[in-house]
Formats: sequence, structure tokens, C-alpha cells
Amino acid sequence: MPCSLTKHYRPPFPIPPKRRLGPLKLLSALARNPLECWSEEFFREPIVRVRLPFFEAVIVNDVTAIKRVLIENAENYRKDPLQRRILSNGLADGLLSVEGPRWEVQRRTLAPLFAKRTVSSFTRRMLDVGNGLATEWAGLGNEAVVDVAAAMTRLTLNVLAVTIFSDGIGQDYDQFRLAMNAYFAAIGRIGILDLLGAPAWLPRMGQRRLQKTMAYFENVIDELIRTRARKLSECRTTGGDDLLSLLLNALDPSTGRSMVSEEVRSNILTFLSAGHETTANALAWSVFLLSQEPAWRALVQAEAERELQGPLEALADRLTMTRAVVEEALRLYPPIAAISRMARADDVLAGEQVSAGSLIVIAPYVLHRHQRLWQAPADFDPSRFLGERRAGIDRFAFLPFGIGPRVCIGASFALQEATIVLALLASKFEMEVVSASDIWPVQRVTLRPSELRMKIRARR
Repeated sequence: MPCSLTKHYRPPFPIPPKRRLGPLKLLSALARNPLECWSEEFFREPIVRVRLPFFEAVIVNDVTAIKRVLIENAENYRKDPLQRRILSNGLADGLLSVEGPRWEVQRRTLAPLFAKRTVSSFTRRMLDVGNGLATEWAGLGNEAVVDVAAAMTRLTLNVLAVTIFSDGIGQDYDQFRLAMNAYFAAIGRIGILDLLGAPAWLPRMGQRRLQKTMAYFENVIDELIRTRARKLSECRTTGGDDLLSLLLNALDPSTGRSMVSEEVRSNILTFLSAGHETTANALAWSVFLLSQEPAWRALVQAEAERELQGPLEALADRLTMTRAVVEEALRLYPPIAAISRMARADDVLAGEQVSAGSLIVIAPYVLHRHQRLWQAPADFDPSRFLGERRAGIDRFAFLPFGIGPRVCIGASFALQEATIVLALLASKFEMEVVSASDIWPVQRVTLRPSELRMKIRARR
């Protein structure tokens, strides 16, 4: 069993410098790959203060302090201006960015859409999309080289397309996919004006292109909403079981209020952004990590061959080994770069005074590799997510989807999708990295592999 191994594979990551980077090196690292900015002390100390030009940033890796920021005193810590500016492009009316009473209403309204029973009902569609990719790969022949990262991005978009828009998008699919990739790459780009706290009215690089892409999305999604709403009205039924119909039919259980079209559109974009590249990256890293660890690959293959022949009900729950691999990939390469909040009033975190206006940063990449919280944190060891070892992980030490009131509402959807697809691909193919030395984690909004070209061979 892999859990009994004394030596584990250590996947690639930037070796933290012994001392903090100076201003020029810091700016260079931020532009090149922000993961390279974290020095040794961030992975060792529970609280680290960083003085920036206009405010102080407090990097928090203490679990009691994280609990206070995100749950116990969450009202004192709201999204900071930089996050709000990034999310204002198209997502301003969605669950990811609204605050206060509007957020409470939307959360209540949307929660039933991601209940376990609803998410489980999408198992067949996830399998169908996975089988479609498997058929495509089988047609390439043995020893074919594929860009697995790109393939996972297409696959997760396909899953969202069939779970959100079961009637199709009514547009050129490739144009929609390319536009969406460009849109989310643009909204996540942080420039020097953002770091300096410049006002939102100052023009940013690429802003005009972003506005053009945004107009395209608004037109496509608004037409889909109008068409579906008309169909639901004419048929006088609740419609299909895809997320678009569920969104249009969703009512706030406290007030009976439905969402307006702007809220529906923003939440569709939120689902696409939160469930697209993040899940694709989790899958890509999981495939890569399995390719480097034969013992775990054999376990996942055996589990997949057994469970994929069983009933659809609770399939993801039965894939325990596969899920442990996905969760370990999420620990080593978490999709969320940072959870940041702005302190509204003075507070005390882990015995240290925090002033109003301080930027509080919880960086899952650092938290998940922190020396005080994890044994052999740089090693690939999925057994830490099984049995008693799993029970010993502090809930506030593992935050791939956040935690508290604003935990990612689609977390169960993403985990189910990644687990099922990984099991399916592992059962059908052996995958070998063309050049392991070329694989490197790069932070670009999400944490992605620099490239992931792999040889694929069909398994007998």
C-alpha cells in the first residue's frame, strides 16, 4: 500500500528563498510567477507582516486566526478593493462578488442548486463527457502526444455546457470557448496600477478588449436566458434539470423572490469561471501526479475498473482512492491563489494586533505547505486524506475551496467531476509525461502547469 511507503514522490515547486525578496526582485517575481515571492519564513511562521506602500498586509497561517477571519468575526473582514475591482467585470451581480443582504439572498436562493442530490444527478453527464474525450484519444492511436492541460480545459467546459445549457449555446462553440478563456484571463490580470491602489476610473491595459469580450458574453447569455424563460412560460412547466432552468426557477425560501436577469447572467458567468479552469487544473495536476507514482496509479486503476461497473448512484463516494489523489493535488496545487480581506476595525489575530485597513491574506499554496501544519508538506502522499490521517487534518489547514459562509458553493460539483473523470481516464489509458523537467507550477489567476504534454496508450 502507498500509505506504508517511507519515501514519496516530491513534485516540482519553487524552492523558497531564505530571505524576503527586495523591491525590484519582488516586482520581477510578481510579473513572472508570484509563487516565487514566498520566502522560507512564510512557510514557517504563523503570522507574517509585510509593509506595502499604502497599507500593511498580514499573511495568516494560524488556524485559529483563519477561523476568526473567515467565520467568528467575518463581519469585520470584507472583500478588499482589489478583489472587488477584478470581480466587477461581469460578475458584480453574482454570488462571488455581492456583499451584505444581497449575498445572503443569493446564497439562500442558490444553495438548493448545489445540494448533494442535485449534484449527483449530473453523474451521467459527467461520464458522457469523459467518455467522449476517451473516444477522441483512442482514435489518435498509441504513443500519441496530447496537451493534457488543454484537454482538461475543454472537458470541464463541456461538462458545464451540458449541465448549464442542456439545449446548447446556440453559437459557435469554439468561439464561445476562446472568448471565455480570454475573458477570464483578462479579469484576473493584476497590473501595477492595481498594486498601487489607483482608482478604478484610470484605464488599464487590455480594458477595451475586455469590454468587447464582455459585450459578446452578455449578448449570448442574455439570449439563452430569454429563450429558456419563454419556453418555461409557454410550456407552463419547471423545464429541464439543467442549471439554467434551476436558476430561472430558483426562489428565495424566505421571501419567495426570484433573481432578476442580471443576477442570473452574473451567476452563470460565476459558475463558468469557478467551475471551468479551476477544475481543469485540479484534473491536470492529478493526472500528472499519478503518472509519477506507479503504486497509487495501480490503486486508482483497480478502484476505477471495479466501481465504474457499478450503479451511478454514489459513484463518486465509492471512488475513495481516486478522491484522495484529487484532494492531494488540490493541497499541493490549490486553484485559489489567495483569500484576501480588508479589516474594517482593529482586531487581534493569534495574539497579534491587527489595525483597521490592514489587508489580511490567507494563501492556500503557503497554508497547504506550512511546516507547522503538515508532515512532509512537499511530498505527494494521498494517504493523508484517508481514514484516521484524514480525521487528523485541521479543517482550517486545508482550504482548496475556502471555508465559512463564503465557501465555494460548487465545491461538491468540482470534486465529483474531477474524481469521476480521473477514474475514467485512469481506467482506459496509461499516460506518460514527455518531459517531466518541463512541468512547473505557474500562478496565473489559478495555479496551472506551465505545460503538460503526455504520451497516451490505451490499456488492455
